[in-house]
Amino acid sequence: MEQKQCLECGDKIVGRIDKKFCSDGCRNAYNNKVNKDSKNLIRNTNNRLRKNYRILEALNPNQKTKTSRAKLIEAGFDFNYFTSIYTTKAGTIYYFVYDQGYLPLEGDYYALVKRE
Repeated sequence: MEQKQCLECGDKIVGRIDKKFCSDGCRNAYNNKVNKDSKNLIRNTNNRLRKNYRILEALNPNQKTKTSRAKLIEAGFDFNYFTSIYTTKAGTIYYFVYDQGYLPLEGDYYALVKRE
C-alpha cells in the first residue's frame, strides 16, 4: 500500500485514506496560501466593496430609507464599485452591493433598500 504525504509539509499521513494533510495546522496553512488574494487589484476591489457595503448597511438599518449623495460621499462611498445591477420591468435601475441596494432619485437623493 502506498504511503500518502501531507500536501503542506510532506510528512507521512496516518489515518483515513482520503486525508490530504497531517494536521489542522498544515491544512490551514495550505488553504491560506491557496486562497490568499495574490493580486493587489482583487484585494483592493474586495476592500472597496466591503467598505461600500458597510456604508449602505449603516445608513439603512431598517431595510428601506432615503439618503443624500452628499451623505454617501462623506461616508466614503465609491459609486464605481457595486456587485450587480437590477432593472425592474418598468425600467428602474437599482445598483447592489451584495444585498444592499441603492436607486438614484431626483435631486441627488438615493433610495436605499435591502434585498430579502
